Amino acid sequence: MTQEEKIKHLQNAAMEDARAEADSLISNYRAALETVFQTHQEEARRQAETRIKAEATSARLRKNQAVAKAQLEQKRELGKIQQKLKDQIFEEVLAMLKQYTNTASYMKFLESCIFQAVQFAAGEAIVIYINESDKKLIPTLEKRTGAKLTISHEDFKGGIRAIIRSRNVLIDHSFKTQLRNEYDAFLFTGGDSIA
Repeated sequence: MTQEEKIKHLQNAAMEDARAEADSLISNYRAALETVFQTHQEEARRQAETRIKAEATSARLRKNQAVAKAQLEQKRELGKIQQKLKDQIFEEVLAMLKQYTNTASYMKFLESCIFQAVQFAAGEAIVIYINESDKKLIPTLEKRTGAKLTISHEDFKGGIRAIIRSRNVLIDHSFKTQLRNEYDAFLFTGGDSIA
């Protein structure tokens, strides 16, 4: 082998070694880049999933708050409507009671209440009050029951009230008290409710 062939052979061998080393370096670098890229993709995917979960949770929370607010508003509106209807019902009942006070049945009711109060007093002093609107009935009631009646300064819409001071007892057969008790206890039932 001549000197030139030796140089050429050495040059070719050096070039092959350099190419092999360069290919090895490029292959190692490519593998390292692939690993970094896969790690980056996995991290980006985890972050995206975390962000999606957080947004979904936030959206559910906002939806639940909106639903709760709407339900509360519906309950308020229903309460207002029910209160208005309840007031209308009791206004009608009061009007019917006023009509009832002009009947013979009302006179019998008053007589019965007076007899019960007198009987309960069992001979003790009793003051029996009658509503001012019923003062025209006093002569007839006093004659039929034998009890002394007093006109009340308070309008209790009909019926009677009686006081036995010695026992500190109030007998209340007034329409005002009965209406108030019914009004306080009145509830709308049935139908669909808002939960």
